[in-house]
Amino acid sequence: MTRLHIASGVTAFMPLSDLLGLAQHCTYGRRIAQTQLAGPPLFVLGHWRSGTTLLHELLGLDDRFASPTTFQCFAPSHFLLTESVVAKYGNWLIPNKRPMDNMKAGWSFPQEDEFALMNLGAPTPYLRLVFPCHDYQFQNTLASDGFSAKDLERWKYLFDWFLRALTYKTHKPLILKSPPHTGRLGILKSMYPDAKFVHIVRDPRKLYPSTMKMWNSLDQVQSLQIGEYQSKLKEFVLKSHRTMYDSFEKDRVGLTEQQLVDVHYEDLAKDPVSTCKNIYRQLELTGFEKIEPLLQNRTHQEKEYKTNRFVSDPEEDAEIMTAWHSYAAKYGYA
Repeated sequence: MTRLHIASGVTAFMPLSDLLGLAQHCTYGRRIAQTQLAGPPLFVLGHWRSGTTLLHELLGLDDRFASPTTFQCFAPSHFLLTESVVAKYGNWLIPNKRPMDNMKAGWSFPQEDEFALMNLGAPTPYLRLVFPCHDYQFQNTLASDGFSAKDLERWKYLFDWFLRALTYKTHKPLILKSPPHTGRLGILKSMYPDAKFVHIVRDPRKLYPSTMKMWNSLDQVQSLQIGEYQSKLKEFVLKSHRTMYDSFEKDRVGLTEQQLVDVHYEDLAKDPVSTCKNIYRQLELTGFEKIEPLLQNRTHQEKEYKTNRFVSDPEEDAEIMTAWHSYAAKYGYA
């Protein structure tokens, strides 16, 4: 197996991408800078594979809000110029299902904004996707107080720019999802004091093997390296969870029940409609009666969907429950 086709494709496309980015800046740069957010953002927080994608898509059924699409996150520097064309004619460029769980995928599906940050050049641990055999960079950015002053300034600028660009296009308040934001709660609430947060948790014994599968499946289709790095990946996954949640638990202090709600994946999977109704009620969001039929229809359409099944390993389960014991105890999995 070789990664030459990936390296060649990226190298060939970069000059065009840079040119399109310059064209978007010249055309829309001033208007993006002058755009104000249409309302406080709603952030979906939670560790990878905790159900953030499902929750993001369910909340996104409320058309009063907008979420960044896959194309906007993969081409943040020029989506205002190119999205309509690629979304119409370029579906062959992207798989119709995600490699880690067979959930539907496509250019128009909601996507996590961490990919946009990565593609804009912000400091992010997602750079490990490119070189998984090397030492991982920017794992410190999984915590509010982990950033260097220079990296934090750049991160905040690029993140706010992307939200303004999305707002310029959609003119709607935003629903945003990115697992790394879980540990950046303090940064987010300082940038957007009126923002609201939905935080989802899941049994660590399901979370860990699913996260390992996710990174391995993404590495197979996107990385530029082939090699043995499972021990390095395991260390990354175990440490990232602790880093994110040490920061999250510290940062959530002072937030009211009307700003932050906790959700269990098991409840969401069992009864999506009631779980979303509770989110709307606690966060004091109006208009649930309009989204309820859409939630019921979505639930009916996907009742046959099967989640990944993992063979339980008692030794591994014990290791995970020890490594993530604070999380397990706090959220009722101990």
